Amino acid sequence: MDQLQLTDFDLDQQLLNLPGVSLLIFTSLGCSSCRWARHHLPEQSLPLDRLCWIDAEENGGAVERYGVFHLPTMFVIRDGAFFGALRTQMSADAIVTGLAHALATPPDELP
Repeated sequence: MDQLQLTDFDLDQQLLNLPGVSLLIFTSLGCSSCRWARHHLPEQSLPLDRLCWIDAEENGGAVERYGVFHLPTMFVIRDGAFFGALRTQMSADAIVTGLAHALATPPDELP
């Protein structure tokens, strides 16, 4: 699975132009759940085209725009359309179920 490291400077441009389904994940080095996610999510069989990582400590503008209050926080984007937060456990089954639910809702614009 493809992985991208995004920042405040390229976040919107990348997400608007990437085809397929992206999971945007806000993380931080000091967060043990975030470290687990970075290590294990790429190994999972998920119906995604890519994982997009963004460091919450270094990208305060994105944290503010997306309303991130806890880490890790995940958002679903498909073909440049925003499908909201993915509020689920960090297991493959839970993420697959959450993605199906999120992608069945009407999309919105990126924050």
